[in-house]
Amino acid sequence: MNNWKQKTLNDVCDKISLNKIKIKQKEYLFEGKYPVIDQGQELIGGYFDNQDLLVPNEPPYIVFGDHTKVKKFIPFRFIAGADGVKVLKAKSNILPKFLYYLLHTIKIENKGYARHFQLLEKETFLIPEDIPEQRAIVKKLESLFSSLDAGVADLKKAQQQLKIYRQAVLKKAFEGEVKKKGKDNFIETKINDISANLSNDMKIVKLGSLITLQGGYAFKSQEFQNEGIPVVKIANVNLDNINWDDTSYIDEGRVNEFKSYALKEGDVLIAMTRPVIKSLNSVKTVIVRKADLPCFLNQRVGRFLIKNGSVLKEYLQYFIKSTFFKDPIVRQANDSLLPNISGKIIESFDFLIPDSIDQQKQIVKQIESRLSVCDSIEQNIKESLEKAEALRQSILKKAFEGNLLTAQELAACKLAHDYEPANVLLERIKVEQNKTTAKPNKKTPH
Repeated sequence: MNNWKQKTLNDVCDKISLNKIKIKQKEYLFEGKYPVIDQGQELIGGYFDNQDLLVPNEPPYIVFGDHTKVKKFIPFRFIAGADGVKVLKAKSNILPKFLYYLLHTIKIENKGYARHFQLLEKETFLIPEDIPEQRAIVKKLESLFSSLDAGVADLKKAQQQLKIYRQAVLKKAFEGEVKKKGKDNFIETKINDISANLSNDMKIVKLGSLITLQGGYAFKSQEFQNEGIPVVKIANVNLDNINWDDTSYIDEGRVNEFKSYALKEGDVLIAMTRPVIKSLNSVKTVIVRKADLPCFLNQRVGRFLIKNGSVLKEYLQYFIKSTFFKDPIVRQANDSLLPNISGKIIESFDFLIPDSIDQQKQIVKQIESRLSVCDSIEQNIKESLEKAEALRQSILKKAFEGNLLTAQELAACKLAHDYEPANVLLERIKVEQNKTTAKPNKKTPH
């Protein structure tokens, strides 16, 4: 490792200015000419049509999420989306793919939704100064990762199949059990434009006849403080349980002022802006637990207020997760310039309900029994994916400690056309540094 030198991020890449060319998340299109890359987990966050907003310079680029710490290798032109996107361009002394893999080995403290790039800039790391050695490391990494990635792809495919099965379980449960074959025992119809074969003991009603969707209070940002009673915002509504990672609080002394927005144990909530988690094929809905209380309801989060105890909360939440509810929510979001859904639209949806609360309980029990099998398989897949990621990190660690290449592979690097011996490389670097720091001669007056 004689040719491995200590570097900082500024030594190996430039940060591209995104001044006046970033777009807000609410401006994303579902289709468009140019991909929008942001700090989310998905490679592409959306699309936009304005060529003038394309990130300058030629690809490839590396995107770093200032809040999320996500890293993306982008080999095409794109538009930068939302806040927290840092776009890096590798300098001539480092291969872009090498820099991308290197970033995955730099451990920085998790600050939640705070800024992380400033921490990354302070880190130092070792890299080989020979481009052939960088190239050989990248080639070997990608060779090792190819089989690992294939296994991960199979696991993720199984996850997708489980999502499809979950939807099939929910759809079948809400269609009802068809006890006998024959046209008199089921009805072919559509629920919110979704084809369904309903048993004759399931009724179609408007959701608004059984519930009212209450919107939250429009708290102002200057009202939030660091302690007090937490407020459930859109960011806190994800899947099943409230996520309190990013929490805002209201003064405890204002309880009576907002008592109509005080949540109760068992309340079913839905995100009314960006209501769908695409990666999970699910609607953002949670049930308030006792441990979440006390807390208030913020704007753009809806609470289902059930009329006269006509619907079990568990039954309602499973229906919200079903294709009968999810698909029209997706359609409504896609048809709008903003991915929002209104309470009136939700209340206008068709809703399937049996004759009695006991039948609702039976349907919930049936769903939970079948989905528990899915949960067990999902846990096994999750553990396998965690092991695969641990193996990936182990390989990366070995690579960037200089222990991945064999002596034969290192010898082959020295035969590459662009290999520079250490003394030649050092001399070239000195010349380049001298050119950069040299001051222009002052002109002598005539």
